[in-house]
Amino acid sequence: MDGIPLLFRSAGVKNYLHYWLRHLEQVGAPSGLIIRVFPLLPIPSELDHQSSLSGPSGTVARLAVWHLLNLGSNHLLDWIGPAADVFHASKLLNPPRRCSLTATLHDTTAWLMPEFHTRGNVAGDKLLADRVWKRADGLIAVSEHTRCDAVRLLGLDPRRIEVIHHGVPDAYFNVAQDEVARIRNRYALDRNYILFVGTIEPRKNLGALLDAYEALPPEVRDQFQFVVAGPPGWSSDALLNRLRSGPSGVRFLGYVPEDCMPGLFAGAALFAYVSFYEGFGFPVAQALAAGTPVLTSAVSALPEIAGEAAEFIDPHSPAEIRDALARLLTSPSRRDELSAAGRLRGREFRWEACARRSLQFFNRVAGRGGA
Repeated sequence: MDGIPLLFRSAGVKNYLHYWLRHLEQVGAPSGLIIRVFPLLPIPSELDHQSSLSGPSGTVARLAVWHLLNLGSNHLLDWIGPAADVFHASKLLNPPRRCSLTATLHDTTAWLMPEFHTRGNVAGDKLLADRVWKRADGLIAVSEHTRCDAVRLLGLDPRRIEVIHHGVPDAYFNVAQDEVARIRNRYALDRNYILFVGTIEPRKNLGALLDAYEALPPEVRDQFQFVVAGPPGWSSDALLNRLRSGPSGVRFLGYVPEDCMPGLFAGAALFAYVSFYEGFGFPVAQALAAGTPVLTSAVSALPEIAGEAAEFIDPHSPAEIRDALARLLTSPSRRDELSAAGRLRGREFRWEACARRSLQFFNRVAGRGGA
């Protein structure tokens, strides 16, 4: 497994690798599965989105190896390191050629919405597509929507792509009320709240959500504060300044540790996530599992993930976002319906199920059948 994303500050991909590796190890143990993480990393035991899995010196050394191996047509890995049946690439552009090659397709925003990325990220994704995705023996797409986009935009063979949804950690299901109370006390959340969770960056469309909240009738805002949890991303200075200026009714928590997230989700009256595009949408799946009513965008993979367990809006329509917020916040019965539907929908996103399907995928790619 290419574990390079574990060395960066990251949200979705790091989350994916952390839980995926741990559950693959668990479900594969009875069959003798051996997982090694490149470059010489352990399978992570704790998730910290802000820090590297390795220490400072170890991180620098590993990133130097990664940059060296990415130079030109560098095939050093064909000669060094242990033999493997499958190499699963994440960021390595010159993976070993002596074994089967796989990778995960998280999204295609570098092609669809390059304005929502740095030039470096766009260039990196396009190199990865040319040098890894197009020659891989098998690919995992995190949603059917992502699979279809990859086939349409990149001309990938759909027969090589299997859709395997992410999971949600067990801690999000059936969160105890004392855990909700602990989180409320820790962050001084003394009122009902609308919740947004995500990196503060343009693609998440948080500015429009703030505008919609501020346009709500005063009596609604008096009942519900708006809580924003997430680390700074790229091109976010103006939005961060707005959040830190303390607008009325808005609480900016910044980065929230992983062990606090289930209680924060479960305590919310509504989860609002009006992103312009998601290849999967981790926060939406987490909210569903926690039984939190969801308002989200009717675009990309979000309808596929939420099913009928959410209210949907056009993320390009501030008026539609505002009206949906007002409608849901003034209708406890509708929020109760969404909460019940979300719990049922959330059961479909379990890491153990994701790992079992992934193990079957790897066995097929390695020529070992579907066992």
